Amino acid sequence: AMSKAPVTVCITGAAGQIGYALIPHICLGKTFGHDQPVILHLLDLNIEAVQANLGGVKMEIEDSTYPLVKGVVCTGDASVAFAGADYVIMLGAFPRKDGMERKDLLEKNCGIFKEQGALLNTVASKNVKVLVVGNPANTNCLIAAECAPNIPKENFSALTRLDHNRAVAQIALKTDSAVEAVSNAIIWGNHSSTQYPDLHHATVNAKPAAATVNDEAWVKDKFIPAVQKRGAAIIAARKLSSALSAAQAISDHMHDWVHGTPAGKYVSMAVWSTGNPYGVAPGLIYSFPVSCAGGKWTIVNGLTVTDESQAFLKATEAELAEEKTTAFQILGV
Repeated sequence: AMSKAPVTVCITGAAGQIGYALIPHICLGKTFGHDQPVILHLLDLNIEAVQANLGGVKMEIEDSTYPLVKGVVCTGDASVAFAGADYVIMLGAFPRKDGMERKDLLEKNCGIFKEQGALLNTVASKNVKVLVVGNPANTNCLIAAECAPNIPKENFSALTRLDHNRAVAQIALKTDSAVEAVSNAIIWGNHSSTQYPDLHHATVNAKPAAATVNDEAWVKDKFIPAVQKRGAAIIAARKLSSALSAAQAISDHMHDWVHGTPAGKYVSMAVWSTGNPYGVAPGLIYSFPVSCAGGKWTIVNGLTVTDESQAFLKATEAELAEEKTTAFQILGV
């Protein structure tokens, strides 16, 4: 059989711990396919120590003798990293420091994502698929998309698959089920503590999860807050943010976007909200239930949203609208 042409995968913030956990997924073909060769473009800060670290990662990739890896470029220059990129996974963002307000964080990240969006616009493939992970991920994604008018808005997404997978895990644990028996959990809205983990449409062994759980107090008082605050719980335990699970979620997100979701199954992705069927304001990057086919996502239509759920959807929308207003003021757009 003819071997496929390699795809170019750029990872920003590649010297960090999520990058280190993600690289094996990509190099082993778990993300883009077991027969899909890859060229890696690893970008991180143009600082000697960081570039030296990145060089060490490249040595380890070489020493892992991955058959699918056809090249590794390490750089501190985003225009080099994005050149010809088919997929860009944006891990890099300005980290939140103690005592920093969310607005301060937005200000630092506006500059980064404005510049990176503008560069993507000029040097990446016009069909590039971009996944933003660095926080505040939804709004960072929105800024990059706004600053890359040549790239269709639907080619930008932010990661809520980690939250989705956390929801699946909690349902599986609660019902003593296999994780693969749990389907169609939903994360609505922002990748923040206002997100709404929704199990109204989830199934366990093809039966409604809510009926299987049969414990409304658990859903409200345990399940929802556990998923919303799981990231903080991991930081408290490890003194580091989740990397192993984040890498798995990134791999899952890209895999499903590229290869499609099974019939009748849907996943959560934060995507362009314009034209959505759930009354969410247009012009936001908002997490919805989506199905994927042919490299495109589609928001799942016709799901009933209870009045109680609707209040959650609106609360997380309000936070995203506020972040957008702040970001656009900073950008002067």
